[in-house]
Amino acid sequence: MTEIKATNVTWHHGHVERGQREELLRQKGCTIWLTGLPSSGKSTIGFSLEHLLVERGRLAYVLDGDNIRHGLNKNLGFSAEDRAENIRRIGEVAKLFSDSGVITITSFVSPYRKDRDGVRELHAAAKIPFFEVLIDTPVATCEKRDPKGLYGKARAGQIKGFTGVDDPYEPPLTPEITLKAGELPVEQCVGQLVKALAERGIIAKS
Repeated sequence: MTEIKATNVTWHHGHVERGQREELLRQKGCTIWLTGLPSSGKSTIGFSLEHLLVERGRLAYVLDGDNIRHGLNKNLGFSAEDRAENIRRIGEVAKLFSDSGVITITSFVSPYRKDRDGVRELHAAAKIPFFEVLIDTPVATCEKRDPKGLYGKARAGQIKGFTGVDDPYEPPLTPEITLKAGELPVEQCVGQLVKALAERGIIAKS
């Protein structure tokens, strides 16, 4: 559990409600949490979805695992404890983005079910829509795709604690959406996500 060190702090309520921001943007804020093995296609799908939504006049933003580790989470490694803190922090950031009315897309391996469930609970408490999306790509396919060669390094013992090799991945038990990214083209995966957003009232049906 994260230690609370901040004292003498009070939550300040603003004068603008979430509904007003959503009315301005003509969409509802939400978090689309893409989870899956390394090289399963999370970032590709996430940035493609962002691109399509913006082209259609919707405000969307991707919080990508590697990008976040360049700044906000650059002090975190890949131990179980650091992974948990990584997801906790980005869960809080995603909640803030979504509260502002942005369609927030996160692309993180987020291998542990407990950590993802914590983010879900955070959003539920704030009454913010949360969509857990499993990028269901077989490990063999991920390894073939691997642009960084990390699977090979992990199997050679050069990287320890690599998800899918010597560290477990716990898939969601009941994700809102499952994408067979090892079988379907990116465009079809993105299309499924856009359809789900429209069906759930996040964006207007086209």
